Amino acid sequence: MEPVTVVFVVLTTAVVFVTAAVTVGREARRLDAVAPRVVYRIDEAVVFVGDSLPVDTQARVTFDEVEAMLREHLNWLGERGLQAPDTVDRRQDIVDEVVVDMDALTAHLLARAAERGVDILDDVDVVRVVEAHLAYLGAIGAVGPPAD
Repeated sequence: MEPVTVVFVVLTTAVVFVTAAVTVGREARRLDAVAPRVVYRIDEAVVFVGDSLPVDTQARVTFDEVEAMLREHLNWLGERGLQAPDTVDRRQDIVDEVVVDMDALTAHLLARAAERGVDILDDVDVVRVVEAHLAYLGAIGAVGPPAD
């Protein structure tokens, strides 16, 4: 093999390696700055919450009622600005800590159930559904840890 060919192969290999390293480094830095994608699926959430509930609550609350409470919970979060309108490839720029008041949320869900004519036999069922829903949101990475 001629020396010119060897030099050309070595230079080409070096250029390809440097180009790949720069590209991978740039993309890794960009992806590190972007919030991970969280996908909320209502059917998955209903099953997760339903399976997480204690047996006595499962006996009193149907899956349809669980779904209605989850939708109301999501609406409540949206009304308080806790659902970002643009989450795809959003930079991790959230600096304000947001705390969800469980008492206010539970009272809201009980009031909405009464407005819709849904009989909640025991208030603790709503609390358990909310806790299980927050556990689901935590499992998919949509919320952070509980506040002190």
